[in-house]
Amino acid sequence: MSEYAADESTIFETPLLELDLNIESDADVYAKAEWFNLYDAPYGGGSVKSRIAKGMLDGAEARGDLEPDDTVIEPTSGNTGSEIARLASARGYDVEIVMPDNAAGGKVDAVRDAGAEIHFVDADLGYDAVIERCEEIVAADPDAYYRPNQYENSDNPGTHEQTTATEIHEATDGDVTHFVAGVGTGGTVTGTGRGLTDLTDGAVEVVGFEPNEPLHAIDGLKYLKTGDHYHPDTYDESVLDRTEYVATGDAYDRARALRERYLDREIPIADPGQHNAETVREHLRVDDQFVVGTSAGAGAAVVAALDEASELADDDVVVFMLCDRGDKYADIPLWEEYL
Repeated sequence: MSEYAADESTIFETPLLELDLNIESDADVYAKAEWFNLYDAPYGGGSVKSRIAKGMLDGAEARGDLEPDDTVIEPTSGNTGSEIARLASARGYDVEIVMPDNAAGGKVDAVRDAGAEIHFVDADLGYDAVIERCEEIVAADPDAYYRPNQYENSDNPGTHEQTTATEIHEATDGDVTHFVAGVGTGGTVTGTGRGLTDLTDGAVEVVGFEPNEPLHAIDGLKYLKTGDHYHPDTYDESVLDRTEYVATGDAYDRARALRERYLDREIPIADPGQHNAETVREHLRVDDQFVVGTSAGAGAAVVAALDEASELADDDVVVFMLCDRGDKYADIPLWEEYL
C-alpha cells in the first residue's frame, strides 16, 4: 500500500491564474491550475482527473455499485489511473490499472506509489487495445471487479458540471465569454461547457480541441475526427460551439513558451480557490520554472489561434485548463529539452 494518504479535501476549488499569452487583443485570459487537486501528492501533484476520480467513486459508493471487497479497475493513459489508484487505495480498495506501456513515467510511478497493480498493453496496438484488455480482465471474473468507466460514466461530465463550471463562473464574476478544453473522454468540455451554458444563459462560447492527427504526442487527448475510433459516451459534441485541431509541435511550443514567459515574471493569481496565496505560489513552479503539460500547451495554442482569427474581442474573458504539471512527462524524449 502507498504511504501517501490522499487528502480529498484538497480536490476542487483550484486556483485561477491570469496568463499573458502575448496575443493581439486585450481579452483577459485565465487558466485553471488543476494540479492543486491533491497538490501535495508525489509525482507532480494531482490533475483535472482528480475531480472525476472522486466524483465516480462517490457516485458508485452512494448507489451501492462499489462493494468493500471489490477490486477497482480502470483503463487509462495515465492521469485518471493515478487519481483513481490514489483515492480508491486510500479508501481501502484493491486497485488494478490498465495502461499503454509508453505512458509517462511520472504517471506510472504515481500508480505504483498508490499500491495499484498495473497491466501494461503494447502502445503500438493503439489506445483502443487498452480498453479491450480491461474488458477482458473484467469478463474473466465480473463479480470481483468494479470499473468506474470514465468513458461512459455520467459522473464524469456531471462532476465538472457541478464543480468546474461553478468555480469558473464565480471566479470570473460571471463574465466568462469563452471556455476552452481538450477532448479525451470529453468529460471536461462537456460537463463544464454544459454548466457554463446554463449559468450564463448561453452567453459562453464552448471550444473543444483534439489532436490534428491520429498519431500524436499530446498526452490525455484523443483523435476522433475520422476513422473507426472509440467514441466516449461522456463526450457530447452538441454542447460545443466549435472544435479546433492542434498539432503536437504547436502544443509543445506553447507549453515551452509559457515556461519561458514566466521564467522571471510573477504569475498573477486571479483567484486562489480554496488555498491561500502563499500555498499557490509555492506549488506553481517546478525548480523555479512554470512547467505545464502538453494539453495545457494545446489549450494555449487554441486561445492564440482564436485571437489570430479575430474571434476574440478586447472585452472577452477566456478560461482554459492547465490539466497537470509538466514534470510528469520528464522521461518522454520530446519533453527532455523542455525540462
